[in-house]
Amino acid sequence: MYRRTTTRTAAVLAAIALPFALTACGEDMEGSDSGATSSSMSSSDESMASDDSMTSSGDATAAAPFGEGCSAVPESGKGSFDGMAKDPVATAASNNPALKTLVSAVTEADLASTLNSSKDITVFAPTNDAFEAMDQATLDKAMGDPKGLLTTVLTHHVVEGRLTPEDLAGTHETLAGDKITVEGSGEDFTVGEASVVCGDVQTANATVYIIDGVLLPSAK
Repeated sequence: MYRRTTTRTAAVLAAIALPFALTACGEDMEGSDSGATSSSMSSSDESMASDDSMTSSGDATAAAPFGEGCSAVPESGKGSFDGMAKDPVATAASNNPALKTLVSAVTEADLASTLNSSKDITVFAPTNDAFEAMDQATLDKAMGDPKGLLTTVLTHHVVEGRLTPEDLAGTHETLAGDKITVEGSGEDFTVGEASVVCGDVQTANATVYIIDGVLLPSAK
């Protein structure tokens, strides 16, 4: 009798204990799964945050030069946009075939070193065609006075500071000591009677806006 009672009692206790053991085991497994899921979600969130950061960083890259006149700029070599970005502005312009006449004028006025050593400037650079369209008598007069009139005309095309397209519209003081006014927005700008045909070109020390006309300072 004693043995049977003991056996029954043990069986009953085992039956009672089993559900509790299973419940505890289930809770441990759920806790483990929850931790793994949480860890997985955390890793996924961090990965997404990293991707978002990379995307944001990529969006911050500078925009490419704009304007139909940009097609005249070589696609490769020192005269290309990438090549010009590595050199100071007078050197960069000398490598661009679309700006040969401007470079000749800068050389005649002995302004290359001044422009190359200037820090953060904006240059409105007339194309070869812009000089050809000038009144020949006016051009000859300027070229005949390199330290006077020619220097004044050329420095009339230079503004302190790198002007972005967003900052371009407005009135700006030139290195000649007078002012020029830019009108427009987006990718459509005029500077006096000239239009920007290729804008936001970067050199090592300047932002260049190539224009289709020569800017003549007002007579004083």
